[in-house]
Amino acid sequence: MGEITCFVGIDVSKDRLEIAVVPGEEAWSMTNHETDFDALINHLKNLPPSMIVLEATGGLETPVASALAGAGLNVTVVNARHVRNFAKAKGILAKTDRIDATVLAHFAQAVRPQIRPLKDDQLRALTALADRRGQIITMLTAEKNRLRSAHSSLHKDIQAHISWLQKRLEDLDRELRKAIRASPIWREKDALFQSVPGVGHVLSSTLLTRLPELGALNRKQIAALVGVAPLNRDSGKMRGKRSIWGGRAQIRAVLHMAALSATRSNPVIKAFYQRLTKAGKAHKVAMTACMRKLLTILNSMVKTNTHWRVQQPEIGVKDTLS
Repeated sequence: MGEITCFVGIDVSKDRLEIAVVPGEEAWSMTNHETDFDALINHLKNLPPSMIVLEATGGLETPVASALAGAGLNVTVVNARHVRNFAKAKGILAKTDRIDATVLAHFAQAVRPQIRPLKDDQLRALTALADRRGQIITMLTAEKNRLRSAHSSLHKDIQAHISWLQKRLEDLDRELRKAIRASPIWREKDALFQSVPGVGHVLSSTLLTRLPELGALNRKQIAALVGVAPLNRDSGKMRGKRSIWGGRAQIRAVLHMAALSATRSNPVIKAFYQRLTKAGKAHKVAMTACMRKLLTILNSMVKTNTHWRVQQPEIGVKDTLS
């Protein structure tokens, strides 16, 4: 009789872990504390599972996922929306921690999501800096909007907070650049990214922290992962309008600003954008195509480890690589 294959789902909250195993319907809970992770690891190694799946929960999953991966177990962190859609497809509408853990285990069994390497401590620290930078920008935007409608008696206080946030943003940018320079690998990739006209340190640090798959996937896969690939909406004889959906919104927001800059400073992207608009494409459609093209170029550059060099302002990736 062959070895039984099992799958594990772990639902993570601030204080508790709910663990479910299928087949067999084994389930238990424990505290979410590093001192208890060894007991969890030992129990799971006795099974052992083909795959362990956790949802991305804003970083709460990172300690336990890192401990499991460090122990040599096959663990992956998946998008919570994908798991919820899977549950709805199975008719599971109720939601508790125990149910969520069981759904995760069944998701692992049915979907077999790809196991990707987890970030090490150094990369998590860099990601934390990038996340904090995004939070500061969000607060800055909110305060600037607030300043427009606030009573004049509050202007001085709001302006002081804006000045402080701007100073913190400058400090975080320096810390990010310092952290990148401290790593030979990151320093090399950062130089490669920023060799492309239109790509600055913001997009570069975003790609380093949020898109480790860059260079490892083909152009269609990387576009779909980020969410800049046009998706079909066809049924029978009906041909719907293609649109982008899903993907990594934080990368897409930064990529949009870089592509906008590239339409002015990058000869390849500029010519591509002009060709699309002259053909009657709307600005938004043309910009999405420029985002996809810029991402494709960066993906090819990382894959071949080549810096940007333009021989002539042609449309195409080959003329952009040295």
